[in-house]
Amino acid sequence: MRIAIGSDHCGYTMKMQLLPLLQAEHEVTDYGCYSTDMVDFPDIARKICGAILRGEADRGIMFCSTGCGAVIACNKIRGIRAALCHDTYCAHQCVEHDDVQVLAIGSEVIGFYTAREVISAFLNAQFCGEEEFRIRLAKLDQLEAEN
Repeated sequence: MRIAIGSDHCGYTMKMQLLPLLQAEHEVTDYGCYSTDMVDFPDIARKICGAILRGEADRGIMFCSTGCGAVIACNKIRGIRAALCHDTYCAHQCVEHDDVQVLAIGSEVIGFYTAREVISAFLNAQFCGEEEFRIRLAKLDQLEAEN
């Protein structure tokens, strides 16, 4: 799987801890940031989501301090569905039922081992494609088109 990964300065350390594990199993492109120097999460969200929309990445993972800013920024981009997940159930369920493309994680909320499990659940999940969920996705697309 092709993964677009990124963080702001608060998520940088966790991103760097998890990057080698992801690279061992996936094709990973790091869209920044590249140090603990301050960077604004919307700038990184734009890069990750752009890669997905251009077909350069299958999924994205974004780290910031709480994950809240990252998920808001990603969901502002037309055509992207992002979820903030700090447990494995939500991480797989958001893909299976909502066809989420971007996972947001709060690096100051969960630790390394939990983040690793959450990411694994997210990346291993597949959209179920059942009619009820396709209907809901169409309604989400309609909401997005109206605004």
